[in-house]
Amino acid sequence: MTETSRAAKGANRKIIARTILLALVALTGHWANGAELDLAINHGRVMDPMTGTDKVMHVGVWQGRIVELSEVALAAERTIDASGLVVAPGFIDLHAHGQDPTSNGFQVTDGVTTALELEIGVLPVDTWLESMRGKSRVHYGATASHLAARMQILTGMVVGNPIYQQPASSGFTSDYATGPLSPEQAERLVKLVDQGVRNGGLGIGIGITYTPGASHEEIYSMFRLASHLGTPVFTHIRNSQQTNGDGLAPLQEVLANATASGAALHVVHINSSMDEQAPLAMELIRGARRAGVDVTTESYPYTAGSTRLESALFDNWQGDYGQLQWTVTGERLTRETFEEYRKTGGWVIIHGRNEVTNHWLISQPDIMVASDGVPFVGNASHPRGAGTFARVLGHYVRDEGALDLMSALHKMTAAPAKRLEKIAPIMARKGRIQTGADADITIFDPATILDQATYTLPARTSIGIEHVLVKGTAVVADGRLVEDAFPGEPIRSAISAR
Repeated sequence: MTETSRAAKGANRKIIARTILLALVALTGHWANGAELDLAINHGRVMDPMTGTDKVMHVGVWQGRIVELSEVALAAERTIDASGLVVAPGFIDLHAHGQDPTSNGFQVTDGVTTALELEIGVLPVDTWLESMRGKSRVHYGATASHLAARMQILTGMVVGNPIYQQPASSGFTSDYATGPLSPEQAERLVKLVDQGVRNGGLGIGIGITYTPGASHEEIYSMFRLASHLGTPVFTHIRNSQQTNGDGLAPLQEVLANATASGAALHVVHINSSMDEQAPLAMELIRGARRAGVDVTTESYPYTAGSTRLESALFDNWQGDYGQLQWTVTGERLTRETFEEYRKTGGWVIIHGRNEVTNHWLISQPDIMVASDGVPFVGNASHPRGAGTFARVLGHYVRDEGALDLMSALHKMTAAPAKRLEKIAPIMARKGRIQTGADADITIFDPATILDQATYTLPARTSIGIEHVLVKGTAVVADGRLVEDAFPGEPIRSAISAR
């Protein structure tokens, strides 16, 4: 036998051995001692909110999975000395509109390893998922979009991801949003969304505030469908301008729909949807939970929101124009510039909420953290797309003492993972530092972690996040973005596999 063939045979044996070992890890959760690891994270403070583990341990990674948690330091092809750092599950953002490499760059430097478009969603889902292959720094996925289905029916346009369509061609305006559906169109809507879930959608995304033409019956049909499919509904509830100033009615609508249909419900950004009525909103949500309704919610740690100025949210706008900040220039709007920029379309920041309520929401252990981060257009965006998670951990946990570190991490990792486990079983391997889990890991310095993005300078990365791994691949190393790493994988529903 030649030296070359001996080497090839040895390499094949090594591959076979590793494949068998990985299969054992997947089946049993145990790693065979003595096997060579790809990566060892040594001397870090391992915090696993799923089990409450909080101790200095050493983490072994092989082929994208956590295969060993050790009391002694581990040897590997590559090592990270995590002394003085927290080793946490990668953060899971259920509400991330930024689905492009630039936005992903700010997400991973904020500790995010999974960023999902669940509020607005996409359609067709399978086409969009395929378009993202090899282009994402983080794991990605989306709901089946009620909004995009409505666009397709009323405008004839197949838009994919509505957030990324140019206003002039997408119909992301009141033209499609205010129109009623005929009975035949309503039936087609249900079929389009149903197919979206079966093609990988992680539930149904309903941005009700952006489709004021959708009747209560139309919205309830989405809940009935979700119940039939066994999927959650992720919804932006109506705004109070659409309910004659009644701020509670929009929340009561979706809670009633979930109760009657049996569908699981996730209410997005309870902070911006309910403003100063958020504590009362949480009383309603908690009461519904006690009555057996599967309902969750989220908030982001800022007192200003953001959306597109040409959206139906601003039809018959009655607020103060000075509350609105144009992201491209940073200017506050007047009536004249409001009308001008609505015609061209683009992102605007909406100021005006109370920090006392914001602080209270962040402190609540049963409200998840999600960014609602909008895409970066050049350097224009909202700071939540770059700093949400570091802001919670740095400002609210360390500096303000609003909640303890483990509770905050639970809101970013274990809770969002569990929200999706039924529809996407792969999420049972995320949001945790355990043997057999995916090596989606965020390593940060609790003494220095902090957001740097502001309303006028949103394109600033967070500090204190030293290493981020997505399926074992470094996307942040020594505090810096790894430019050419795109290891993100699709997160799909399991509906089509049933």
